[in-house]
Parts: sequence; C-alpha cells; structure tokens
Amino acid sequence: MQFLIVSGLSGAGKSRTASTLEDLGFYCVDNMPADLIGQFAQICLATKGRYEKVALVTDVRGGLTFDGLFKALDGLDKMGCEYSIVFVEASDEVIIKRFKETRRVHPLTKDGTQLMEAVRRERALMAPIRNRAAVIVDTSALTLSGLRSVLIRNFAGNLQDRSMSVNVVSFGFKYGLPLDADLVLDVRFLPNPYYIADLKELTGLDLPVHDFIFSYQQSCDFLDKVKDLLSFSLPLYVTEGKNNIVIAVGCTGGRHRSVAVSKALGEFTAKKGYATVISHRDMGRR
Repeated sequence: MQFLIVSGLSGAGKSRTASTLEDLGFYCVDNMPADLIGQFAQICLATKGRYEKVALVTDVRGGLTFDGLFKALDGLDKMGCEYSIVFVEASDEVIIKRFKETRRVHPLTKDGTQLMEAVRRERALMAPIRNRAAVIVDTSALTLSGLRSVLIRNFAGNLQDRSMSVNVVSFGFKYGLPLDADLVLDVRFLPNPYYIADLKELTGLDLPVHDFIFSYQQSCDFLDKVKDLLSFSLPLYVTEGKNNIVIAVGCTGGRHRSVAVSKALGEFTAKKGYATVISHRDMGRR
C-alpha cells in the first residue's frame, strides 16, 4: 500500500495537492486528526488491497501536536505500513497574499494574532514535520499544472501515462464539432464507404467497413502519422500536468470513416498504457 501523509503550511496548497493525488488514484482524507491515523491505516490494511493508494492531510486545523503525530507514525512503523510525508509550503509573502485574496481565516489568527505573525509561528511549529518529509513541494511559483507535474513525477512511478486519460470520440461534421475537443482530426479525405451499397447501412465497427477503409494506402499512412504524433505529444501533455485529453475524429456523418479511425486510435493509446475511452457520438444517427 502506498501511504502518504500530506502536511504543511496553511494556504500553501494542501487541498489542491490532495485533489491532484485523488486524480492520480489516491483515496484522500482531508483534515485527519493525528490520533486517528493509525486506526485508519489498520482499516485500509484489513481491506486486503481495496485501498492501495491512500493520502491523509493533517495540519494545525486538527489540533496537530508533534507528539501525537510522531506517535502515530511510530505506530505505522510497528504495523509494517510504509509511508511518506509530503510537506507543502510557500513563501510568507505568497501565503499572506492568498489569505488576503480568498478572505479566509488563518487557523492561528483565531486568538487575535496578526496574520504575519501567525504565518511565521506556523512555519516554526511545522519545522519538525518538514524535517522528516520525503518530498517538499514549494508552491510559491507553481501553477496547477506545475503542481500536478511535481506530484506525477514523485508518485506516479512507472504508471505516469495512466495519470492522464484519453477520450477518443468520433463525430459527424454535419452535426457540429464536439465542444470539449482538444485535438480534431478530419478524415473526410479518406475513401467513403457510404457510397458502397453493401456497406452503407453498416458502421465503422463492422469488419467489412474497416477492411474497405484500410485497404487504401492513404488510410494506413494517415493512421501511422497520427500514431507518431500521439506517441510524441501525449507524454508531453502528461509532463505538462494535463489529466484528460479529448481526441475528436470527424467525417461527414460520423458513421463510417471516423468510427473506424477512432477505434484504431483508441486501441493504440490503450496499448500505450493510457486509460482510454472510445465513444461514437453520431454513429446511430440516420
């Protein structure tokens, strides 16, 4: 089981870190009291694989005391639960700016302490946790995609490609472009089965239509070139921090050519290790 303890400074981005880890397949619990960490770990271990990736966020909001947290971590060691601490921080100036912009209340200002003093006090209080962290993430200059890239690099391991899903959708230009498309491929230049009597009522999922389309060299060449493009670009999207990409493949009616090409591309990205969904928006239209 991959077990992460996410902690750090208020306003540094722990919640966004947890949300990103959730996108990467972690089961996340925010604001976990230190006293409950050991019990929660026991529950996860007892499920025997149901919770393979877990991230718990704990900080001063839950009345964090280092004796309590370190006792909980010692308990994890005793039960054989390996863990890593992720510490999220930012500069004083950035944290103060974020609190001013969001108008949220810093947890340590509830007793009347000024914001600047609260930020400095929290940084001093959290130093022992920071010293034990396996990964320290400074979000001062990180965009959301940058934060995602850091977390993918550290925690996606050999499954980095799976951190991004690929949706391949076929459509007909006569019915309009898919609004969420990131990459649009126009295959109206390919030979059209619509004008073949025996193929007109079939779809691109039927073998005779597939064989007709890919019996032409230009169809095979086009597919190979698109595969080369995706082999080059998809890993770069992952590095950039994109969590989903929609590839829209269009022909005139969305029934034959776009369906066959979408199926082929979806099978290709799935073999590459990406979580892939293939859908055919207009295949059932007449």
